[in-house]
Amino acid sequence: MPMMDHGKDFLSWVDPDTSLKIFKCLDDPADLVRVSCVSRSWRGFVVANGLSKQLCLRMFPQLSRVACVVELNQDGVKEHTEVGSSHSNECLALWKDHRVYSYLARSCSSPVDTDCIAKAIGASSTDNFPQESIDHTLEERDNIAGRFSYWSSSGQSNPNVPETLTYQLASQICVITEINIQPFQAHFQMGSPIYSAKSVRFKMGHLKASLDDLTDVFVWTYTSPEFPMAQENRLQKFKLPEPVLCIGGILQIELLERVQSQEMDGLLYICISHVQALGIQLSPAFSVDILGPSGKFVLKRDHMGNCQPPVTSENESGAALTDRDFQQIVTILRGHVMGVGAVDGWEEMEYEVDDFDEDNAF
Repeated sequence: MPMMDHGKDFLSWVDPDTSLKIFKCLDDPADLVRVSCVSRSWRGFVVANGLSKQLCLRMFPQLSRVACVVELNQDGVKEHTEVGSSHSNECLALWKDHRVYSYLARSCSSPVDTDCIAKAIGASSTDNFPQESIDHTLEERDNIAGRFSYWSSSGQSNPNVPETLTYQLASQICVITEINIQPFQAHFQMGSPIYSAKSVRFKMGHLKASLDDLTDVFVWTYTSPEFPMAQENRLQKFKLPEPVLCIGGILQIELLERVQSQEMDGLLYICISHVQALGIQLSPAFSVDILGPSGKFVLKRDHMGNCQPPVTSENESGAALTDRDFQQIVTILRGHVMGVGAVDGWEEMEYEVDDFDEDNAF
């Protein structure tokens, strides 16, 4: 093969299928952005083949449920698209997808890990409310003002009866990499027993579009493998096999099998002193709208938003549930189902206006 001339674009020498295979080998979002900056032809190839979207789908299969993406302006309003030929509209849609997915991929690759839990929703049972409420699991200290801080299940004679702890995450869309749980050790009881579970499993999902069906108010889009739990008084780390994109901001922890009985009544309990869900919060830069029973959703990118540290106020717009939703869920869980006791520093790539040519877009 004759030597290529200096400056010759290899895309003109290699067939499109081979070029596509080469570009798909890039699994770092930053590399894909750099490739897009090499030349207009490379950028056009990346955009026309939806490589940013394909990379996001490889990173997070949950994105296969995206019905469409929307960009919001500084007022939080959907950006207007000019009416034109079908070809120009298709090109504009590809550019929009590229911008949204490239920024999403880069945001999801941030090394920042924070505790993403905002508040407790409910537990499948509570032994003594509010003294042993699930709310205590959000407190890192296991002793506050001389009182032990922990959640306790009700007692059971059957060790196979599971328990669940359900939480609202601080961001409506976030990446969860690791969940940490500390079993409670009852130093005030004979022998200082540790009330751990034998194993744990995690579910993530969103609130159902309608709360009319009281049998289950959540839709789970991810279920983890089962992890063994040690009967030890320490913060135990359960790293997920792959980072999970939680769409809808609901986390449920399943505590499977009881191992410790209480001496005074002979019943088996599970008690937890602290829970963390480590990951990356993507709101307010990103938000979602769940589209009813279909389970699909609209992915929205706010140009004025950046991925921020944890939401500290329950009234922040980035929270997954409104106060009305939250109170309705807690009421349902208490009364029917669950017996509840009470890319910082990264600027997204900008494109010049003359990069888009309706007649020769790519």
